[in-house]
Amino acid sequence: MKSAWRLTLALMIAMTLAACQTTPEAEPEPEPTPDTTETDVDTSGAPDPRDYSDARNFDNPESLLSKRVIYFDFDKSTVRPEYRAIVSAHSAYAAANSSARVTLEGHADERGTREYNLGLGERRGNAVTGLMSAQGARGNQLTVVSYGEERPTCRVSEEDCWSMNRRVEIVYTAR
Repeated sequence: MKSAWRLTLALMIAMTLAACQTTPEAEPEPEPTPDTTETDVDTSGAPDPRDYSDARNFDNPESLLSKRVIYFDFDKSTVRPEYRAIVSAHSAYAAANSSARVTLEGHADERGTREYNLGLGERRGNAVTGLMSAQGARGNQLTVVSYGEERPTCRVSEEDCWSMNRRVEIVYTAR
């Protein structure tokens, strides 16, 4: 038993001494002259915000792929002209990435019956699906779900709030 302790103590001392060895000081490198200075340039910068096939643009606020909500007029299921470019960008991404899966969540404001709002949310989702399909997305990539008035983003009973609830959210379940 004593010999085991002695061996352990000897190993610990040897390891301590090995860790304390000094290394020779490195000679300082000569300072480069302005003529020989190399500048490192990062060429992997931000993606082109107009490249809708690049998944990095989902987090790029300059890209339309980062916008995933389409708003609608009262009691309408027609995609407004100002949102067609967003739908086109997501269509281009889906067309370029066959593994992409998109759920289009249709919503309505609190006015109208529950059943009517569920139908309206579905019509809105189908309107976005139709545009995306016409622009290259395949039908097996797109799913429509209607939540009607059940998931509002705003709960105040006034027009500004209701307009925020009349929407389709583009949700990627696979990129």
